[in-house]
Amino acid sequence: MRYSIRKQFAIVFSLLMMGTVLLCWFINNTFLENYYLKNKQKAMMNAYKVINQASNGGTIGTEAFDIEFQMICGKNNINIIILDAETKTIKTSMNDYEVLSRQLLGYLFEKEVASEDKVLVKEEKYEMRIMQDDRLQQEYVDMWGILDNGNLFLFRTPLEGIRESVALANRFLAYVGIGSAIFSAFIILLVSRKVTEPIMELARISERMIHLDFDAKYTGESKNEIALLGQNINELSETLEKTISELKSANNELKRDIEKKEKIDEMRLEFLSNVSHELKTPIALIQGYAEGLKEGINDDQESRDFYCEVIMDEASKMNDMVKKLLTLNQLEFGNDAVTMERFDVTALIKNYLQSARLLCVQKEVKLQMEDYPPVYVWADEFMVEEVFGNYFSNAINHVAFDKVIDVKLTLMDDKVRVSVFNTGLPIPEESISHVWEKFYKVDKARTRQYGGSGVGLSIVQAIMNSLNQDYGVINYDNGVEFWFELDRGKYE
Repeated sequence: MRYSIRKQFAIVFSLLMMGTVLLCWFINNTFLENYYLKNKQKAMMNAYKVINQASNGGTIGTEAFDIEFQMICGKNNINIIILDAETKTIKTSMNDYEVLSRQLLGYLFEKEVASEDKVLVKEEKYEMRIMQDDRLQQEYVDMWGILDNGNLFLFRTPLEGIRESVALANRFLAYVGIGSAIFSAFIILLVSRKVTEPIMELARISERMIHLDFDAKYTGESKNEIALLGQNINELSETLEKTISELKSANNELKRDIEKKEKIDEMRLEFLSNVSHELKTPIALIQGYAEGLKEGINDDQESRDFYCEVIMDEASKMNDMVKKLLTLNQLEFGNDAVTMERFDVTALIKNYLQSARLLCVQKEVKLQMEDYPPVYVWADEFMVEEVFGNYFSNAINHVAFDKVIDVKLTLMDDKVRVSVFNTGLPIPEESISHVWEKFYKVDKARTRQYGGSGVGLSIVQAIMNSLNQDYGVINYDNGVEFWFELDRGKYE
């Protein structure tokens, strides 16, 4: 191929390697000598501080300082001579120290110092310069001056060693760089071949897919990005095949949508019919008792109070039904946002039961719940309280026989089941599957007696569906248990 990725990849990588080597060589050639020189200056200043401290402390003649002195000279390649005020040699690192001694005295007293353009450091008690030795025709970095106790000193290190080290480092870098570039170019050719081969395979597969041949599949066993691309192409092939199949059955799907719309229309009509039926009775009662009050059928205060209480009670039932219908409508149409949060469901239930104890006392109900530890769950706390409240209200209104309501929490692997049991008559088997339907009432007379609307369990169903959790009802010989489940939170 004229524009092969393999060739482009190899050329770009080789040029990048050569450019990197050339850049490193240029930086070394330009800045390495100055870098070495800065390090020598730093080493000389450190040596000056050590020797000045030893001179002030009187330890310059000790055996311990002799070892430290030799380490300073050998490690940093520095020649040192120290003279007293009478120019007698106190300490030196050279056997032929007379040359250094004369040089030091020349610097201090004869002013044998060249122009200022090679000054590195100049202070009151010492100077550091690059000096030329005319006898040896070599340059040195010399540092000389007077210690705090009056002794004279000279430090010298050759520049030629620095320059030779820089040149050697540059030559070594050039040889290694060229060799590395050649070797890397060869390696990249081999590596790029392994990269481009699966790409070519993917190109052949895509060409077959152009002709609607979806049997071609990528079979590479690598786990890199190309393998991911191959996997995506395989999935794309399956998706295209599936999509074509779905297009052929589009007419059937359209028919189902029409049937679904008709079913929704029927449900809407049924809903309106149920609402009108449920509201008809309280409206008729309110109207009748209001007319009775207006016409003054009973003049005594007790009768009028009774009429007013009936009107208020029926109005309250209608208001409660409308609120529940609005809540149910928001849940079924997804208008009520679900806020997932981590909270203690045990505390929620205990707080609710605490507020309901007075009602239990009034109805002579025995409320039972074990002392459970905190159980954390992930759910919408307001919605969970609504579900539990509906279950508990349902239990209060249907409790009979021993008048016991038992609340339990059952821990499972990653779930917790909350159940509310009340003693009383079990739900007829033919009604079990209908209790979650809107306006369905098992015992209509009794439901009317306590003001039930038949919407509470429909709200429970809508909430649990929005939380994607299970719920249900269980019949017992002596009562009924309603339950729901929630995801347990971690780090309980």
